[in-house]
Amino acid sequence: MILFACNKFDKAYNNPDDEWRTGGSQTVFDQSSKAFGHAFPTGLSETLERVHEIGDVQFSSTFVSAPAPINPGLGPIFNNVGCASCHIGDGRGKVPGAGETSVLMLFRISVAGEGVHGEPNPVPGFGDQLQNKANIGVKKEADVLITYDDKSFYFDDGETYKLRFPTYTIANTYTALPPDVMLSPRVAAPVFGLGLLESVSDADILARVDENDADGDGISGRANYVWNFVNETVSPGRFGWKANQPNLLQQVAAAYNQDIGITNKIFPKESSTGQSQTDNLQDDPEISDSLLYSVEFYVRTLAVPGRRNLDDATVQQGKQLFTQAGCVKCHVPDMRTAVNVAFPAVSNQLIHPYTDLLLHDMGDSLADNRPDFLANGREWRTAPLWGIGLTQRVNGHNNFLHDGRARSLMEAVMWHGGEALNARDKVKAMSAAERAALIKFLESL
Repeated sequence: MILFACNKFDKAYNNPDDEWRTGGSQTVFDQSSKAFGHAFPTGLSETLERVHEIGDVQFSSTFVSAPAPINPGLGPIFNNVGCASCHIGDGRGKVPGAGETSVLMLFRISVAGEGVHGEPNPVPGFGDQLQNKANIGVKKEADVLITYDDKSFYFDDGETYKLRFPTYTIANTYTALPPDVMLSPRVAAPVFGLGLLESVSDADILARVDENDADGDGISGRANYVWNFVNETVSPGRFGWKANQPNLLQQVAAAYNQDIGITNKIFPKESSTGQSQTDNLQDDPEISDSLLYSVEFYVRTLAVPGRRNLDDATVQQGKQLFTQAGCVKCHVPDMRTAVNVAFPAVSNQLIHPYTDLLLHDMGDSLADNRPDFLANGREWRTAPLWGIGLTQRVNGHNNFLHDGRARSLMEAVMWHGGEALNARDKVKAMSAAERAALIKFLESL
């Protein structure tokens, strides 16, 4: 007689060795510039590996204006020519250099009020995103010029640090822009590990909501509830800088439509619909369902790079300081994905994303003053920290936060305000050696 053992679901299970495996069984140990671009190492059949590869090719493809035999449909107005043009190496976008206009970042816009589903109210003649590029013979919507003002501050021990304050100016508009436009800058965020985050149950995320700070810890995470175009209902948001997308399919489809000008099943109308730039071509949708789903599957099955230097004494000290400062109240280290019998590759995985996927008030300095569904102008979703220590190696820069204003991890920490002000002040009070240990811990993630 043969006996089969069954690993039962146990939310309390933990093993110290699992901390190395940031993405559970979907962790890869690669510290190179390719660290963010690996498929799940386990659980994909040969057929699913092929779907991932097709999505990879499509994610890396460059679109051109129609008509064309390959990848037509670009624009007529757009921000970039393909997914990988912003998410370089499946990683983080870089802010423009001095005198440059936005290339790897975009700008959401709106006016006061709400759209039909509670979304930000589109700007007449512009929509809800500025497209700063256009096909030949078509006018782009506008440019956004960025300038920075450096200001010096002091840690409690007297050491100086600098923060750069951005100013955004809309210029070269194709038509007059209303005076009350709200502008929100966004850099491209990393796309690895998103399938695991999508697999965490709504219930587990919502269990951390504490809108009225009932426990008195100063942290009052909120869920964003957004319109789900796939199900035609309101759903908790979890993706995007303001958690304004409920699932990966909608996230991918919206990016195709708004960033590249590619119509699809979810968003069948051009972003320029109703504007003078509309091309009036009868070629919609411009990407097939099969390719759209392959790109969604590609993103859903990108593995997470594993931890580094976890047994280093300074890294361990930095982790303790991170916890003592209260950073873990929002950047929650551990989550567990739900049981998924339909896709075992993401089922019941202990992962370490360092996020709660909730909205938090980050204070006036980081505020964009633009609401997005239930998110107000001071709130941002807690960004996952896994893989953040490999940003320089993969993307060649250390620009952090929603608009890339921080030029180092320490600058990113010192920008925190609002609910994170107490944690920020604890870091400010640390000794130089303790701050170095904290950063070394972050670099190990």
